[in-house]
Amino acid sequence: MSASEGPTLHVHGRVLLGDDREVGDIWVKDGRVSLTRPSAQGTNMMTLEGWVLPGLVDVHCHIGLGADGGVDAATAQAQAVADRDAGVLLVRDAGSPVDTGWVHRRPDLPRLVRAGRHLARPKRYLRGYGLELEDVHDLPGAVRREARAGDGWVKIVGDWIDRSLGDEGDLRPLWPDDVLAEAVAVAHAEAARVTVHAFSDEVIPSLLAAGVDCIEHGTGIHPDLMYEISERGVAVTPTLLQIGEFERIAARADGRYPRFAARMRALHARRYEQARQLFEAGIQVLVGTDAGGTIGHGRIADECAELVAAGIPAADVVAAASWQAREYLGYAALVEGSSADFVVYPSDPRADVGVLRAPTAVVLRGQVVAPAR
Repeated sequence: MSASEGPTLHVHGRVLLGDDREVGDIWVKDGRVSLTRPSAQGTNMMTLEGWVLPGLVDVHCHIGLGADGGVDAATAQAQAVADRDAGVLLVRDAGSPVDTGWVHRRPDLPRLVRAGRHLARPKRYLRGYGLELEDVHDLPGAVRREARAGDGWVKIVGDWIDRSLGDEGDLRPLWPDDVLAEAVAVAHAEAARVTVHAFSDEVIPSLLAAGVDCIEHGTGIHPDLMYEISERGVAVTPTLLQIGEFERIAARADGRYPRFAARMRALHARRYEQARQLFEAGIQVLVGTDAGGTIGHGRIADECAELVAAGIPAADVVAAASWQAREYLGYAALVEGSSADFVVYPSDPRADVGVLRAPTAVVLRGQVVAPAR
């Protein structure tokens, strides 16, 4: 190897490869990681120093979604860039009303795993966000179409407030148990996994009976069911930034929907205890900001800080936001020959999760896309 053919990047410090695995140096050549010191260093090689994590993952994010529904491509690009510059190099898009498949063709944007459109019912979800099915029995067919159009995931809205009940309006499941079970079976037959929006406790037994793969929010999961969820291998994304908005949502519902308002306040009050109990039960807790809609993009560090505030150790939160989430979604962390997707920090984020707010450098596909701040 001549000097001109050598690596373009050398990273020195503490490179975290996974649970209890780290090295002192990695090199990058042609966008790929090498764990072996090259025979020639290269004439234009850049050196970075610090603590290195495989690219962060936001597993509940909505690129292409704004407060009023779908956004244009320029806005969606800005959302993706905000996530990328925060160190998020892999996004599971948990529902978007627009087709963001074009992101796959942009080497400067995070890798994207699309779940297609939210599947909901008329007047039983946020207007303009999802595909609203008039007939509940249309759910399996809609799941099949979204599974084929997406990247191996489907997003179903499991519960929402039923305003038709008047002042008795509260969270209620959207789908009959048999229809939901058929829909999940259809997704699995299409080699897709299913994740479900779930706030209430009433919807959880039907989700487990149907065999869903992941639960979003999970505020209503009863402690008696947590060990079953762990044993089934169902992951949960607590989205604490979003749950932090429940008091505001309750205030808007006061007067018209008192039962719903009271429930949302109760879920808000125990949000930290809930997240901690999920973790202590052995459930795989994923890190997702719910960015898009009302939550801004690029807030992965804030979501991690919320999980630490809930009582989950910082080291476990960092692992969940990095190599563990990458493995869960079927992506490599940092191994010989893997894509060079990593983030460099000035100190160990496992000791202080606040370090995640200020990466020294973000490297995507071997290119420094967000230099030192």
